[in-house]
Amino acid sequence: MSSNARELYQRIESDPSHTKALFRKALQDPQGALLAICELGQTLGLPVTPDEVKNYLSTLDDADTKQWLIKARGGL
Repeated sequence: MSSNARELYQRIESDPSHTKALFRKALQDPQGALLAICELGQTLGLPVTPDEVKNYLSTLDDADTKQWLIKARGGL
């Protein structure tokens, strides 16, 4: 399912409304943002688990994403 995480992230990244909403949610409720990503994946036919999302995000070389991941891990 890791390919789902990659494709889901690309879809989220390409839609500014998803990106902004999830980033705002991550600032206030990191675990909730992680669950929202999983729910969005389910809706889009790209099911992922929270661990798959975290594992995929940890492979990215993007400072903003890594900062969110650190915050999300603290919230779990």
